[in-house]
Amino acid sequence: MDAETLRAMQAPIKEHYKSDPQAAMITLKARGTLDDTSIACKLETGLALAKAGLHPATGGSGLELCSGDMLLEALVACAGVTLKAVATALSIPLRAAGVSAEGDLDFRGTLGVAKDAPVGFARIRLRFDLDTDAPQEVLDQLLKLTERYCVVYQTIKSGPPVDVKLARM
Repeated sequence: MDAETLRAMQAPIKEHYKSDPQAAMITLKARGTLDDTSIACKLETGLALAKAGLHPATGGSGLELCSGDMLLEALVACAGVTLKAVATALSIPLRAAGVSAEGDLDFRGTLGVAKDAPVGFARIRLRFDLDTDAPQEVLDQLLKLTERYCVVYQTIKSGPPVDVKLARM
């Protein structure tokens, strides 16, 4: 896809959202069912059923997906798609590109071993490796816009309020 095709595809959507801002408010959903036989949650991904379980560092078998890994994978996917869309829109040629994320966790927190150990990632590193001849100032703009428009990155960075409820079935 080139910049012109991308703009043509997005132009009517952007115009619709400008004229009707409420139409841009979409609720994304995720659903899961707790497994009957193991400490796991079956997720409906839209394409398949995924099964998440405990990380081996907390006693898991390693056969199920780890939700921490899934968070990093969502960040990599969103950041990669966003970078590609921005590069396309700005006509920045990329011969090849890779995206990776690493996150540091202290599992003592989630296991309740040490009250001073945080639960969750203490630090996340997101990296883009690009094969391109674009000048550095163009790449700086590419990174800035990727950060600005990546939904998962902005969500992690900003920490929006999360409402949690428990209800009987």
